[in-house]
Amino acid sequence: MKIIIYFFVGGAAAAVDIGLFYLGVSVLHWNYLIVGTCSFALATLVNYVISVRVVFQSGVRFSKHHELALIFVVSGAGLLLNQAILYFCISQRITGLLVAKLAATGGVFLWNYFMRSRIVFAEEHDLRA
Repeated sequence: MKIIIYFFVGGAAAAVDIGLFYLGVSVLHWNYLIVGTCSFALATLVNYVISVRVVFQSGVRFSKHHELALIFVVSGAGLLLNQAILYFCISQRITGLLVAKLAATGGVFLWNYFMRSRIVFAEEHDLRA
């Protein structure tokens, strides 16, 4: 059930990520890799804030500061995946910017959920399984 709720939370964060990406790249004509990094970071923060309100229980395993640091470590790996997909799709002319961003966002979704649910916000019974 959590993954379904997380899907909607991820959708809100993805809207922030993709919206800022579009604005930065298509409207302001900034470098897509720089904009991708910034939009991803802001979307990660949005995802965290909403996730701890409706999906995961914050502070179960770690202090809130440690938890937020772990979120950004996990998301750092997600960012590398995001940037790799963007770079590959665009440099190889496989897709346009927005389709590449959608593919990158989709590719990172499951990584983020799995790492958050199994590592960052894992409850005691999750750790024994």
